[in-house]
Amino acid sequence: LFLGSGLSWEPGSRAVEQIHLRCTEGSLEWMYPARALRVVLEPNLASGRHTTVCIKPASDFQGANIYVEHSGQLQLVVSEAEGARAQHVSCFSAHTPPGVTLFLQASPHRDISRRTASFQYELLSKQSTAGHDFKKMALLEAMCRPCDNMELLMAICSSDFVVKGSIRNVSHDSENRMSQVDVRVHKVYRQKNRIFQQEEGSGEWRGPIQTLLQCKVKKGGGDFLFTGNEHFGEAWLGCAPRFKDFMLVYQAARERGANPCEFEIN
Repeated sequence: LFLGSGLSWEPGSRAVEQIHLRCTEGSLEWMYPARALRVVLEPNLASGRHTTVCIKPASDFQGANIYVEHSGQLQLVVSEAEGARAQHVSCFSAHTPPGVTLFLQASPHRDISRRTASFQYELLSKQSTAGHDFKKMALLEAMCRPCDNMELLMAICSSDFVVKGSIRNVSHDSENRMSQVDVRVHKVYRQKNRIFQQEEGSGEWRGPIQTLLQCKVKKGGGDFLFTGNEHFGEAWLGCAPRFKDFMLVYQAARERGANPCEFEIN
């Protein structure tokens, strides 16, 4: 997390301040934007697997425009005039050496009321992206088809979240071509962040999982094992077999010594 403020800059300082962000994911919050900020996303990576950078502006993004530097030219990707456009996600190729350069240009305002230009960013591996389209990336992970046994066994080892639960409701957003699965959670085996939480009062654990409308997810009875990855604070659906089917696959693999990781059965 980088926090900065245009009010802290000296009047005689350089017109463009520069910062380097070296984590594979994080966020930037620029309060009272003034002049310009050059942000270089260049993570310290032992390998070159991460080849795409995606950014998502905050819902209250104000006070600046964001440009990406491409072949010596600046391309507008987030405009204050358009707002955060329903927190639209933009993705770019990270060139060699790995990195993406963003310019945040402060918008002129006569008053000094508080404005904050903030966004989250993630570096994604080549295996989890398809072109520069975030929804294609989600589609690749959500796959819209049942996982085969090996994909399922790998999913419980490598997913950001693994939970046992049932479907409370499925809602569809036709405009954004998205669906949301509201899950009643019976057991959390793993989660990267606190997307699945216990509700006050009822004590029930629940959480939302995102997928694409074209996956045609429907409400079904019984328990499922939900797996997937998290992007920008949201859970994206990966493999989601019925729990009893998963147990048969896992126990058979364990008896053969073919399970790639241990899973808590009880």
